[in-house]
Amino acid sequence: MKRLLHIEFIKLWNNRASRVLIISYFVLLTFIALVAAIKFDIGPVEFHLADQGIFNFPYIWHFNTFITAIFKLFLAIVIVSMMANEYSNKTLKQNLIDGLSKKEFIASKFLTVLTFAGLSTVFVFVLSMILGLIYSDYTEAAIIFRDMEFLLAFFIKLTGFFAFCLFLGILVKRSAFALGFLILWVILEQIIFGLLGWKVVSWDMADKIKGFFPLESMSRLIDEPFTRLGAVQAVANQVGETLKLDYEVRFTETLITLVWTTLFIYWSFALLKKRDL
Repeated sequence: MKRLLHIEFIKLWNNRASRVLIISYFVLLTFIALVAAIKFDIGPVEFHLADQGIFNFPYIWHFNTFITAIFKLFLAIVIVSMMANEYSNKTLKQNLIDGLSKKEFIASKFLTVLTFAGLSTVFVFVLSMILGLIYSDYTEAAIIFRDMEFLLAFFIKLTGFFAFCLFLGILVKRSAFALGFLILWVILEQIIFGLLGWKVVSWDMADKIKGFFPLESMSRLIDEPFTRLGAVQAVANQVGETLKLDYEVRFTETLITLVWTTLFIYWSFALLKKRDL
């Protein structure tokens, strides 16, 4: 396993574009810390974003995992390009000639996916812990470590998404087309949802079916956190609305994402096994 990871990271680090994207990704995650310093002076009113409770424990686990998941496209580009380079540089064929089996090749790619997801999760954990200890109004251990299932959901979400990107990279072979297919799939899920709700079943049933789509199930792992903020709740109450939403990490979405992840890795291996390289 260590040998397979070593091979992959040598390839990635020797590729300038991949190196820049990986560094940029973690730099952008660090920029979340700068949000704490944002202050707006509107006349006599001073607005400090950190004072709005976004870095309070345990809310910070929800907020930071939701926000940082937006930047996963940077690593998605790296993963897709990683596969495209294997074909264009003929390193895939050379690895197989040198004795690496196709099963080991897919295993090395999936280990890379797990490593990216794992490093991202650890990074978000450390960043959130630092920001929380500085800005949170609540620092009791029982509160700090509550809701940490969002970190697990974040890891599973990234693993599933990167596994999908790996599958697209093997399926399409060219990074630009693979990324185009990814965007097309996002649109396709919405079109299917619209057609189901409009012509086939009720909108409620269409929404339930939509939850089984790969990207949608990953998206639903971590719901938006903004309506949990006290300021948003207060505004809703003033206009006569009550926001009582379910923000928990649900087992159904977690299981669906894990199933899709398994399928994407299996299909990646099946494609590679079938092709004449």
